[in-house]
Amino acid sequence: MNLPTGSEIFEPKRPGSEDVAWCPGCGNFGIRNILISALAELGLKPHQVAIVSGIGQAAKMPHYINANGYHTLHGRAIPIATGLKAANPELTVIAEGGDGDMYAEGGNHLLHATRRNPDITVLIHDNQIYGLTKGQASPTTMVGMKTPTQPWGVFEEPFNPIALAIAMDASFVARTFMGYFRESVEIIKRAIQHRGLAVVDILHPCVSFNKVNTYAWYREHTYWMEDGPFDREEAFKRAIETDPLPLGIFYVKEKPTFEESVPAYGVEKTPLWKREPKLDLVDGFLEGKKL
Repeated sequence: MNLPTGSEIFEPKRPGSEDVAWCPGCGNFGIRNILISALAELGLKPHQVAIVSGIGQAAKMPHYINANGYHTLHGRAIPIATGLKAANPELTVIAEGGDGDMYAEGGNHLLHATRRNPDITVLIHDNQIYGLTKGQASPTTMVGMKTPTQPWGVFEEPFNPIALAIAMDASFVARTFMGYFRESVEIIKRAIQHRGLAVVDILHPCVSFNKVNTYAWYREHTYWMEDGPFDREEAFKRAIETDPLPLGIFYVKEKPTFEESVPAYGVEKTPLWKREPKLDLVDGFLEGKKL
């Protein structure tokens, strides 16, 4: 695949061969190429980008991109990314993880991030299975699929992240399939440029543990919406469609961000990491004085 000029700066600068933990044919390779292409086309440099991830195959992304990286606990990428952006608003901050990491272990953080609206991009690698831990059902696994932990077949209703995000009035909501390279690059560029929380659900196959949702399955069971984004009501109607699954930008809403809404970050224009500590205020607080 020919990646755009400039994307080579996001290639890891390590001597010798790189031991990649992803299986041959894994959709994570494609998402990596999509992401570095989007960053390059936006004119960003590695020192301007921070990628925060949790645990899982998708969460290994910071290992394979030359940018600032923070590998945190399972499901905890979003709060770390929120704090990072608040401390240094000059950074382009991306929280990344799989459908298990973001929708199960990290589901509570996703809920409250939609309320706070931090200026970060959340990329979810949605292969509808737990890949790192060998194929048990994830929140988005289809009903009826047999897994090592559900040998009789999954019976729980699949989690619908798009419908949830729109219902909670998230400020940018989109879905893509990584098999559509050019379209996916454009969606991620729009998400990064959006001012506020951008949630992008990225469908991709797990070639080792999900034998149902393959590359061919996603092409046959998805379609591109022609006229999004929509108003909230129409976006929600599209979000609850399940077969075929709609792809594209569902919903965009401009509203104040977390960073500008909290006085500690928004009133003082100097980024937190550049400020001199005000020990008089600290001492006054410790002494119980009114500040």
